[in-house]
Formats: sequence, structure tokens, C-alpha cells
Amino acid sequence: MSGAAPGPTRPSNLSRLSRNKDFNVFWLGQALSVIGGSISLFALPLLVLDATGSLAQMGLITAVAAVSAVGTGLFAGHVVDRVDRRRLMIVCDLARAALLGAVPFLWLAGPRIWLLYLMTAVVGVLKTLFDVAYVTAVPNLVPAEDLTAANGRLMSTFAVGTLVGPVAAGAIATWVGEDWALGVDGATFLVSAATLRWVRLTPRPTPDGLGEEQVPGGGARKAREMFLVGFRFLWAHELLRPLTVLLTLLTFVTVGATDLLFFRVRSDLQQSAATLGYVVAVSGLGTLVGALCAGRLRRLLGFGACWLGSVALVGLSVAGIGVSRDVPTIAALAAVFMFGLTVAGVCSMTLRQEVTPDPLLGRVTSVFWTVHNASGPVGAAALTRLAQAHGVPAISLAAGAFCLLLVGAGLFTPLRSGRPGRPKEPLTGSPGRGPARGKARRTKPERRR
Repeated sequence: MSGAAPGPTRPSNLSRLSRNKDFNVFWLGQALSVIGGSISLFALPLLVLDATGSLAQMGLITAVAAVSAVGTGLFAGHVVDRVDRRRLMIVCDLARAALLGAVPFLWLAGPRIWLLYLMTAVVGVLKTLFDVAYVTAVPNLVPAEDLTAANGRLMSTFAVGTLVGPVAAGAIATWVGEDWALGVDGATFLVSAATLRWVRLTPRPTPDGLGEEQVPGGGARKAREMFLVGFRFLWAHELLRPLTVLLTLLTFVTVGATDLLFFRVRSDLQQSAATLGYVVAVSGLGTLVGALCAGRLRRLLGFGACWLGSVALVGLSVAGIGVSRDVPTIAALAAVFMFGLTVAGVCSMTLRQEVTPDPLLGRVTSVFWTVHNASGPVGAAALTRLAQAHGVPAISLAAGAFCLLLVGAGLFTPLRSGRPGRPKEPLTGSPGRGPARGKARRTKPERRR
């Protein structure tokens, strides 16, 4: 037995996060905003369904939100990488507060579906700008070794929001209507904006001296070229490339899956808005468990097994929701669905943050979201129209089978092992400049498994 005194104990990730004032202010401010966002996610399709009685209209409003997100993604990363990220998030919060807060007052004159389409499109633009800045802000709040824990905590907050939000939305919709539920969401954005004023973001050190003047597409390049900067990095990475392709195909199914769930419970099974609220709230348990388990599962199983296994769970749950007529069973399957999406989301977001240099993170995140979300509007419109024509059970079974095919395809890609490699293209400099290209080849992404 050695008589040497034990060395200092290194604090755990969670204890370090608990002492990180900027992260905790950011986290607490976003907690209330997430609850409000969950209320809107529940109330908006119900408002459309109650006004029109059409599943196809529900799918179309979802498609409008997705289209605006995809369009904004073409320039969101360029904006986020070049402006004060904290100030941008505050502006987006204040604008969304004004738009959503106006809905119940405008609705007093009667339902106006065109107003919802317009509001959804503008809010979608603001949401995408905020979300890209949000993802890039996390590495500026915590050290690299705390990223997985920080993302897990933020995702667990989202889970709590999905538990509380639908119940609150169902109660508000029952008492005063879905339009006022949107107004409540607007108020939560005011709180988010207020807390962001107290947060300080500290940019990460740039690897190998990579500066803005060295980033491809810097200076006065056009927005299209700015988008291509992120796309080249994304496509050169051996894990991010197949991940983007498979996630694009998966998004075709998952964006419309929520509308199928709503219609299944509300119209097929003739349940009340309050019952639907409880079903969606139970699904939030899946998000909470997934957020708490994602980091540990990734460490034990690796990125590939976690992500592909999560997609398999998503496929099985989508199929089960469509054929079941038992509300508790549907609620449990919805929880499995959200568990799969959450684990996959935490793993993919952390991977991007780990391997992407800070000056490129906004553009890479924006491109990643834009590319894989591009299939969302098409999928939402297609799934809801097909379900209206052929029934939710048949389309849900087909969607679930499609997800399982994606898992099979992923087994033939580097996702199977989940070990990130070096990008095949340089990360810095311009084409044809020898010194910059040599320097880029020596730049290795961080590997934290």
C-alpha cells in the first residue's frame, strides 16, 4: 500500500456546470421559453384543426414552418458567425414575443387562417436564427469536456417543457382557446430575452491560429459561397456526411409524425384536447429519460450504436402509434418516439460541436439543419395527405418500415463504428494556396468519446 497522499480530485462535469454562472442563467432562462414553445407546438395545429377540420391543413401549416426554416438556413450560419450571438438571440426573442402575443387579439375578430400561415413563416425565420445561435453559444459557455453534460441538461429542460407545456396548453385551450395559448408562448420569449442580457459568451480558442481572414468564404463573399463553406466541411467529414444523408431521409417521416399523432387521438379516436395534452405530456417523459441517458449511452455504446438504435426505436414507435387504438399505449409509444429523437439529437449535436472549429460552427450547424430539414415540408405535406386518403394506420406502418430501412443502410456506412476521422478537404485557406492547405491537414478535430 502506497503512503503517498492522494492527488486532488477532479470535479465532475455536473459539479462544474453547477458553478458556471453564465451557463446556469442561460439554462434557466431557456427553461421557461421551452415550456412556452411546447405550448405553441401543441396549440397551433389544434387551432388550425378546430378552424378547418382538415388534417391536410395541419400538414400544410407544419410544412410552412419547415420551409421557412430551410430557407433561413441558407444564410443563418453566415449571420450567426458574423454578429454578436447573444444580441441576435435577444432580438429574435423580442420579435417572436410581439408576433405570438398579437395572435389572440387579432383572433378576436374571427379565425384568419392566412394570418397563421404568415405568422408561422416569420416565426420560423426567427426560430432558425435563434436556434443556430443557441447551438453555437453552448461551446462559448462551457469547456469542451462539459459539452455532452451541458447538452444533456439543456435537452432535459426541453423534456420538462414537453411534459408541462402540453398539459398547460390543453388547459388553456379548454378554458380560453388555443389562440391565447400562443399568447402565453409570446410572454415566455420576453423572459428569455431578459435573462440573455445577463449571459456572457466566451469564444473558444481557434485551432492552429484559424482566424476569420483565413476561413474560406470570409470577407465580402456572397451568401451562396458562405453556405458552401459549411457544406464542404460537412461533406468532407466521414461521419457528418452519412449522418446528414440519413437524417434528411428520417426527417421526411418525423416532421409529419406529430400531425399523425394529433389526428389519430383527436379525430380517429375522438378524444378531447385535454386527453391529447396528457398524451403529448407523457411523450415528454421519453425526452427527459433520453436527455439524462444520452451522454452515458454514447460513452458506453459509441456514437454509431446510439444513433442507429435511436432511429430503430423511432420507426417502431411510429408504426405502433398508427395501428393502436388504446390511448395509454399510444402515449407510451409516443414516449419511445421522443426518447429515440432525443438521444439521436444530443449525440449528433455534440459531435458537430466537437469536430467543428468555432469560426465555422454557425455555418456548419446552419447547413446541417438546412440540408436535413429540406425534406421536412415535403414529408409533412405528403404524409398528412396520404393519411387523409388511406388512413393513419397504413401510412404509419409504411413510415415505420422506412425508418428501419434507414437503419439497415446506416450499417453500411462509417456510422456503424461511429469513429470520427479527419476531413478530406482543408479547413482553412483558399484553394491553390499551399501553406494554408498544409496547415489545414495538420488540424485534427477533437475526439471525445
